[in-house]
Amino acid sequence: MKKTFLILSIAAFCYSCGSSGEKGSETKSAAENPDIDKGLNLVAKSDCFGCHKISEASIGPAYNLIGQKYENTEANINTLAEKVQKGGFGNWGSTPMAGHAGISKEDAVLMVKYVLSLKNEK
Repeated sequence: MKKTFLILSIAAFCYSCGSSGEKGSETKSAAENPDIDKGLNLVAKSDCFGCHKISEASIGPAYNLIGQKYENTEANINTLAEKVQKGGFGNWGSTPMAGHAGISKEDAVLMVKYVLSLKNEK
């Protein structure tokens, strides 16, 4: 429980501090799109931060780089949500991403929406 709270707190802090507030930024705030906040909460509750960080490479690619690579379209959201559930390989090098079959399609979509919102995070 403490670990989950700590991860959620750190993720929320990083998310809120990372916003540049620049006019014209493509990143939408949780106030503009509540799905982003829901996705952040789901990511924080999962094991995602074990392999991904917001703005630097780790075992997996940084979330902001994923946001830069994939346009925020329904097709891409659905494709990436499927990768969250089933896993993937080859798009970011030789390290495979484990599948998360226990995550529902709806939750995976919310998680992807959060990740794609980090496009401009530094």
